[in-house]
Amino acid sequence: MLTELRVRDLAVIADVTLPLTPGLNVLTGETGAGKSMLVDALALLLGERASSDVVRPGAQRTVIEGAFEFTPAALSRLLPSFGALGVDVEDGRLVLKREISGEGRSRAWVNGSPTTVGVLAQLGALLVDLHGQHETQSLLRVDAQRDILDAYADAAVERTAVRDAHDRLREHERHEAELTARREEVGRKADYLRHVVGEIERAAPQAGEMEALDVEAKRLAHADELGRLARELEQALDGTALARAAKLFAGLARLDPSTAPWQELLDGAFANVTELAQAARAYSAGLESDPGRLAAVEQRRDVLFRLTQKYGPTLPDVLATRDRSARELELLDTADLDLRQIADQRRQAQADFTRACAALTAKRTAGARRLAEAVSELLPALGMAGGRFALRLLPRTTHHADGAEDVTFEVQLNVGLDARPLAKVASGGELSRLMLALKVVLAEHDAVPTLVFDEVDQGIGGEVGGRVGEALAAVAAGRQGGRQALVITHLPQIAAYAQHHLVVAKGARGGIATSDVQVVTGEARTRELARMLGDPDMRTALGHAAELVKKASATSGTRSDTASPRGRAPRR
Repeated sequence: MLTELRVRDLAVIADVTLPLTPGLNVLTGETGAGKSMLVDALALLLGERASSDVVRPGAQRTVIEGAFEFTPAALSRLLPSFGALGVDVEDGRLVLKREISGEGRSRAWVNGSPTTVGVLAQLGALLVDLHGQHETQSLLRVDAQRDILDAYADAAVERTAVRDAHDRLREHERHEAELTARREEVGRKADYLRHVVGEIERAAPQAGEMEALDVEAKRLAHADELGRLARELEQALDGTALARAAKLFAGLARLDPSTAPWQELLDGAFANVTELAQAARAYSAGLESDPGRLAAVEQRRDVLFRLTQKYGPTLPDVLATRDRSARELELLDTADLDLRQIADQRRQAQADFTRACAALTAKRTAGARRLAEAVSELLPALGMAGGRFALRLLPRTTHHADGAEDVTFEVQLNVGLDARPLAKVASGGELSRLMLALKVVLAEHDAVPTLVFDEVDQGIGGEVGGRVGEALAAVAAGRQGGRQALVITHLPQIAAYAQHHLVVAKGARGGIATSDVQVVTGEARTRELARMLGDPDMRTALGHAAELVKKASATSGTRSDTASPRGRAPRR
């Protein structure tokens, strides 16, 4: 939970540190003192978009730091999420920091390591549930309403089963649609594909055939000239020159025996010349001017050239086109069987999905009834005497990964009125109290350790304020002490339930309005509650304040932290 929040150079705040504790923390002070500014600072720390106008006049940057500490149980629950974000927790402690420059640029750190504002926002969703008076309440979102119901109904297993079954169903549907589309496409061009395969198969081209025909065509076209050249080559190799070379070498060898190794070279020359002459003789003998064969070769070359023009540019490309077209035609023969098999798989997946949705719907239906009753019981005590809360499950016409129905929160604010969707009827104060009622009921289901309520007392007072304070204390005591709540309030009936009371005051410092924060206990706290009561008779107000704390302590079991009504008020 949040143990300390430090804010420097944010609007009217010069340098303020808020020490926070488990349980119910209350922040009070005069209107305009800067209470909500501290909540805004926390929102900025947790990734809210910032602009340069938040920087205090005369300062270069705004700096916000927050320290979070975790119990072993809370840490084990959050560690997988931290790991997914690449965040390491040191000794059960997490320190977040954000700087906003006068130009509006932001920098962020986690435990001293640079990070992004986006990571801060994701961490914020895990650590703090922030309900500010100017925030778009998460309670109004359809997905948040569904998540709240599913958490209360213990439907996590059923939700996972629905999502997995939906994914399998969509995969079968996608495969079926793709194969159907391919079959229809092949059917439309089947005649063309048959023509392609038939034309290529009739021509029966062979790999390398084009090159071989080019060589043969050139030989046939120049047969007479090639024959003449081959015969002249044979005649030039009659061996006369080599015979004279043999006599000359014999003379050299008699006079200089060191030339004897040349004999091997001379023998090789005789062998090569003889072999070359035989090859030229055979080549010339095999040449024959054959106009018929030449015409056949040219005709074959023309056939292959037309194929490469249509399906090429090379014969291997032509053969690949034939094979590809043949495979597409095979699809017409196999698609029906494949589609029947896929259809069977899709129907099975649809049945699995339907069963999973039915199980989730059953959990939601039972949970919706219990949740509606539990929240409705709390509303009169929270200043909504004629209020009734309901959850409507609206069946969907198409399947969805979130189940077979949409979840809508509805509220009846007064007797005789129809229940309507929450987003259409609830004011800011009513919405805060509805959220508070939900938080009380969901106290053992909500995994977020820190809850922040700004102006939760809007539109209420007196005895109702005391009941709201009691409800807030109950929320803050959830998870066996592993949670805290920070409440900004003007009502002493709520503040009396605090286990940790902070007071914000604003004064002038260096000619600039500056807010400051103090923790108040004992007499100072009693005087702050007396101020909040607004009774001009301070002695009477002090007595009433002491009674409020005493009553709150007896009601909620919180420790009374007041002393004698005498004492000094917190510094302003």
